[in-house]
Amino acid sequence: MSHLVRIVVATLAVCVGLLRSTAAMSAAPAEDGRVEFNNFCRTCHSLKADDNRLGPSLHGVVGSKAGHSPGYAYSQRLKQSGVTWDEATLDRWIEHPDAVIPNNNMKPYNGLNDAAARKRIVEFLKKNSGGS
Repeated sequence: MSHLVRIVVATLAVCVGLLRSTAAMSAAPAEDGRVEFNNFCRTCHSLKADDNRLGPSLHGVVGSKAGHSPGYAYSQRLKQSGVTWDEATLDRWIEHPDAVIPNNNMKPYNGLNDAAARKRIVEFLKKNSGGS
């Protein structure tokens, strides 16, 4: 009987290990912000330089001045805002764009309340936008 118990315990240990690995692998993309970026940003924005879509390219966005990337027709309010896209400003912008710069042409996007998701998006932009 002890041999059977050892086999059952070993099998359970392997199963638990596999479940933990699977959970870690499935959580990895969300942890790096790619899923959030794709769900909330990619419909209108690209990370490729000069790839303006409904929204401007976000290539090099971190550390750049709002409304100053070439080749995109920004709203006057955005161009004249004087905002520099640092981590804190990007977080506030992603949370509620109209609270940062009213009349900014980000409609229909109204913001993202989830602070952890916003943080992952900002980190993702820092690592993947080709900027600072």
